[in-house]
Amino acid sequence: MSSATPTPTRVRRLPVVGALRLGRPSDVWFKPALSVVAAVAPPSLLLVALGRLDLAAYTMAGSLCALYGHNRPYPARAKVLAWVILGMLGGLAVALVAASLTRNAVVLVTVGALLAAVQKAVCDATRVGPPAHVILTFVSSATLFVPQTLGQVPGHLALATAAGAWAWLVGMAPAPLRPHGPERRATAQALKAAAVYAETARGGEEGAGARSAAYAAVHAAWQTLLAAGNRPSTTRRALERLVVRAEVALAAPADADPARLRAWAGAVRGTGRVPRTGDPRQEDGVPHRDGVPHRDGGPLRERDELAGVAAERAVAPRPLWSRLSPLAPVAVRTALGCALAGYVSLALGADRPYWALVTAASLYQANVTLTWSRAVQRVVGNLVGVLLFAAITPVAQLGPLSLVLCILACNFGAEALIGRNYWLGSVCVTPLALLVTELPGYQPTGELVTDRVVDTLIGALVGFTAAVAVTNRRAGRRVERALTAVDRAREHAARVAADPAATPAALEAARRGLAAAVVDLRATADAAAGEWWQRALPQERVVLAEQAAHRTLAATVRRQGLLPDPGTISTHTHTEDASP
Repeated sequence: MSSATPTPTRVRRLPVVGALRLGRPSDVWFKPALSVVAAVAPPSLLLVALGRLDLAAYTMAGSLCALYGHNRPYPARAKVLAWVILGMLGGLAVALVAASLTRNAVVLVTVGALLAAVQKAVCDATRVGPPAHVILTFVSSATLFVPQTLGQVPGHLALATAAGAWAWLVGMAPAPLRPHGPERRATAQALKAAAVYAETARGGEEGAGARSAAYAAVHAAWQTLLAAGNRPSTTRRALERLVVRAEVALAAPADADPARLRAWAGAVRGTGRVPRTGDPRQEDGVPHRDGVPHRDGGPLRERDELAGVAAERAVAPRPLWSRLSPLAPVAVRTALGCALAGYVSLALGADRPYWALVTAASLYQANVTLTWSRAVQRVVGNLVGVLLFAAITPVAQLGPLSLVLCILACNFGAEALIGRNYWLGSVCVTPLALLVTELPGYQPTGELVTDRVVDTLIGALVGFTAAVAVTNRRAGRRVERALTAVDRAREHAARVAADPAATPAALEAARRGLAAAVVDLRATADAAAGEWWQRALPQERVVLAEQAAHRTLAATVRRQGLLPDPGTISTHTHTEDASP
C-alpha cells in the first residue's frame, strides 16, 4: 500500500459546448434503428387496419423492447430480451392498475417516481445497456395518466405481451445468419483499441486515455464472449485467442504490431472465417512453453490460453442484491428528482406531469458532472425537437397511416442519431413522444409544444438540483475498495507468476482477474471524481496502483510465454511490483 498523500480533487467544470460535441456513430447504429421499426410497424399497421389506433400505445410498449440487447451474444440476448419484456410488462401492469384505482395526480406522480427509481437501479445493476431504464420509465409514467378501468387492464397487457413476443423474434432474427455477430464485433473493437494504444505508446505519448479505453474494450470483449454460454464453439475459441492477443498487446505495447491487430480486426467483421493468429510462442520458428522449446505447441497453445476462460465461465455471477446495494444513492436521487419534478409541473397546472418526470429520470448518470451534461443535451435536443414536431405535424395529421409512418421515421432517426450525441437523438425522440400522445386523437399543436418545453425545463432544473442535493457519499469508499481489490489481484498475480509450478489455468485466471480489477478501478475513480461535495480522492494512489498493475500484467504474460521474448519473473521484478 502506498503512503502517498491523497491530493484534493477539484470539482470538474460543468461543460456546455463540450456536452454537445458530436462523436462518431456506432458501428452498428442501424441494428437498433431497423429493429425498432420492424418491431413497431406490424402491430401499429394492424391496428390502423382495424381502426383501433388508440390501442397502439400498449403495443408500442412491447415493441420498444426490440431496442435492447444488441451487444449481447444471441444465447444471452434471448434471456436479456425476455427479462426486459417481463420488466416492461411489470411496470406497465403497476401503472395500469394505479391509473384504474385513482385519478389523484399527486399519487400517480409518486408511483411513477418510485417505479423510475426501481427501473434505474435494476437496469444499472444488471448492466442491461442502452436505452436502459429510460424507455421503461417513459412507458410506465405515460400510462399512469391514461384513464383506465380494472376490466381493461388484462386486454391492454395482452396487447403489450403480444407485441413484446414479436419484438423478441425481431431481436433474435439475425441469429441464423450471423450466429456469432456480437462476439465478432466485440473482438474487433478490442483489437482496434489495442492497436490505437500500441501506436500511441510507440509514439512516445502518455496514452492514458487510449490505455483505459483499450482495457475497457478488451474487458467488454471478454464479457461478451463469456456471456455466450458454457459450450464455446470453434469460432468462439478462435475469437478468444484473438482477444488474448489484444490483451497481450496492452501488457507489452512495445512488442505489439498495430498493423496486424488492425488486419485481424478487419478480418473478424462479417461472416468469413475467423483468422488464425498462431501461437506467439511459435513466432521464432520453434514452439515454446515457459521459455523452453517444446514440440507440442498446438495443444499447449489452446490449453494455456483458454483454460482460464473455462475457469471463469464456471464462476457464478454475483447475486442481484449485492449489485443493487452500491446504487442506493442513485435510486434515491431518481425517486426524489422525479417526484419533485412531477409535483412542480402539477403546481404549474400541467396536464402531463409525466413529461417532467421522464426528463428528470433520463438525466441521472454515474456522477453529477455527467448528469449535468445529460441535462444540457436533453434541454437542447427537446427544444430543437419541438420545432421538428411543429414542422411534421401537418403531415402526421393527414390520417392514421401518416401518423404511424411519422412515428416510424422518428423511431429510426432517434436510434440512428443518438450514438453521435444524446441531444441529437433527442431531436427525434421529442416529436416521437408528442406524436404518441396523438394516437387516441389529434390535439392542438401549440398546446403540446408549450407543455413539452415547460416540462422539459422543469424536469431538467429540478432533476439536476436533486442530483446535487443527494450526495453519493459512498463514492469515496468504493474507490478505496477498488484500490484494495487491485492490490490484492496484483499481489496474487505476481505470486502465481513467480511460482514455477503454477498451472496455465491459474496464470490465465490471475491475469484476467487483475485486468478486470484495473478496469473497475478506473471506472470507479472516474465516477467518484465527478461527484460534488466529496472528500479528497487518492488520485496519486490510483495512478500508482494502475502503473504497478500494468507492470505485473506485462510480467505475467511473459511468464505465460505469450510474447516472442518470453521470460520468468525475477525476484527483483516481483519485489518492485509489490512496493506501491
